[in-house]
Amino acid sequence: MKASDLEVTPLAALAFAVFAASTSAILVRWSTAPSSVAAFYRVLFTTAIVAPIALMRYREEFARLSGRDLGFAVVAGVALAVHFAAWFESLNHTSVAASVTLVQTQPIFVALGAALVLGEYVNREAVIGIAIAIVGAAAMSFGGAGEAPVSDATMYGNALALLGAITVAGYVLAGRSIRQRVSLFPYVTVVYTACALTLFVLVGAQGHDYVAYPTREWLLFLGMAVGPGVFGHTVVNWVLKHLESVVVSVTWLGEPVGATLLALFLLAEVPDAVTVVGGCVVLAGIYVTTIERERRQS
Repeated sequence: MKASDLEVTPLAALAFAVFAASTSAILVRWSTAPSSVAAFYRVLFTTAIVAPIALMRYREEFARLSGRDLGFAVVAGVALAVHFAAWFESLNHTSVAASVTLVQTQPIFVALGAALVLGEYVNREAVIGIAIAIVGAAAMSFGGAGEAPVSDATMYGNALALLGAITVAGYVLAGRSIRQRVSLFPYVTVVYTACALTLFVLVGAQGHDYVAYPTREWLLFLGMAVGPGVFGHTVVNWVLKHLESVVVSVTWLGEPVGATLLALFLLAEVPDAVTVVGGCVVLAGIYVTTIERERRQS
């Protein structure tokens, strides 16, 4: 059965993936494990879910992967590992709203990379949509979601989140390029494997224990894999074959809005008026960008 038979459009799938990804910050906050450990097991468990499907149904395609595509998929996996490590750690130093918002400044880097590398140029209307969304994201960051005033610790957390934005932009651009030629499951299996191996090395380098964690932590790791991993990132990688990288990256800005709402109900982090207004502006920017794409496609 085809996706069209189920009436699943790429934009609908992307909206679902953004919602699934919004749960990540909450799960990370609930976890008491080191950030790199949580990131490692999230990716490892996600790999364990998708790899059997890839090996059973796409074995011949694995054998046909070009060295270039394989190499760029590995680079994408390393970039994703740096993204996770930096972003997860940032959540220990700044608010959920600020961290998730700053990491989602990635549309700026995606738009630049898409124009320079992929030849996907952004028109005036899309630029307006990106600008609106970024302004809203900045407003949410300044809101601070009820956290303490800016300090050296929060600045460090914000800097880590920005590093996460740059590296995830590279991951999105690689996915947009390679997914035109490689099926979803072979691609994500290579990417997630490279990502997990990178995080495995990082955990060891930081001197963290690999296994001495209570049952609650293992359940949180599994939740990170199933929700943000399978239903978040993996669905986004499916969407990247059908939608321009800029549309995907701007729509991903909905994640801080969802995460802030979840933080309100689950972490008692009450957003202030600036954060609320910023979230509305983010949604307006997403609307402008996606509507512009629909207009061009009609």
